[in-house]
Amino acid sequence: MAKNNRQKQQKQRRQQKLQKNRNGLFNFSTDIGVDLGTASILIYVKGKGIVLNEPSVVAIDQTNNEIIAVGESARRMLGRTPGNISAVRPLRDGVIADYVTTEKMLRYFIEKACGKNWLFKPRVMVCIPSGVTGVEERAVRQAAMQAGARQAYLMEEPLAAALGTGMDISAPGGNMIVDIGGGTTDVAVISLGGIVCSNSLRLGGDKLDEAIVRYIRKEYSLFIGDRCAEDIKCTVGSAFLEAEEKYMEVRGRDLISGLPKSIRFSSSESREAMSECVDSIVTAVKEVLENTPPELSADIIDRGIVLTGGGALLNGFDKLLSKETELCVHVAENPVSSVALGTGRALGMLDYLSNPQAFARKAF
Repeated sequence: MAKNNRQKQQKQRRQQKLQKNRNGLFNFSTDIGVDLGTASILIYVKGKGIVLNEPSVVAIDQTNNEIIAVGESARRMLGRTPGNISAVRPLRDGVIADYVTTEKMLRYFIEKACGKNWLFKPRVMVCIPSGVTGVEERAVRQAAMQAGARQAYLMEEPLAAALGTGMDISAPGGNMIVDIGGGTTDVAVISLGGIVCSNSLRLGGDKLDEAIVRYIRKEYSLFIGDRCAEDIKCTVGSAFLEAEEKYMEVRGRDLISGLPKSIRFSSSESREAMSECVDSIVTAVKEVLENTPPELSADIIDRGIVLTGGGALLNGFDKLLSKETELCVHVAENPVSSVALGTGRALGMLDYLSNPQAFARKAF
């Protein structure tokens, strides 16, 4: 009898030890949230927060088609590469333009964030613009799986951005979010965990840069690169008339003489250059407000509009939008990282949801 009891206790201890080991092993499986942006990629690792924020740029050696640099190191090569090396952005207007390069870039960033030696493949949640087509959606999902994901979840960027700002999106109340990224702008009204009405523009920070390049080329016959245009936007870029005028020295190539040349560029000129793109975003916000149910409109009057994304940092844009809509406009505390933080919160909810596919758009 005593012998049987000892054997039973030993068996129970072995089972407990085995279960403990199993639990320990499964803890090595990492949940990852990816803000797959046109301009930059942010990666959120569950339990660690945002561990990576790098430009979505890849440098490729054309002679053997090998990737020689990714992220910030590749961004520094833009406009400065010899003939056999090209620095490219594999995402355009918020969607994949070069599938193979995107998959390699995504794998590189996931390995950099989590290490190369995975005991179990991670679950990956990737954010997508609200206006993507089915083909574009499948391309993102397949790229995530090929990059090493065990399961790939897709989530619309407005929902992720709202979660990242701390909104209670599950409540029966209207919240309006405007996410201005590098390639797209998503405008959405959210209530009860879903998008009630939305609008997605293939317009973002990149189009603002292009507008500055065109303006300087037309007005000064000066050719500048995309990096220079981005510096102008960040330094003297403005969307609203302000009391203090700012100036910046801009250098480029004279289109008439072909020689290097510098000019003095002002914030009022940047406002004029970007006015068409900025007006398009304001118009999109107004269209969503026109289609919003009246009960939710009342909530938006109380809560205002929240701006996220890198474009939210454009000087004076919140003031312009507030003037045009006659609503309070708030810039999120961390506008650039709001979407990535939202994926982190969403990943934490997956285990508690009976139907994760209803929360995230689709999953493998």
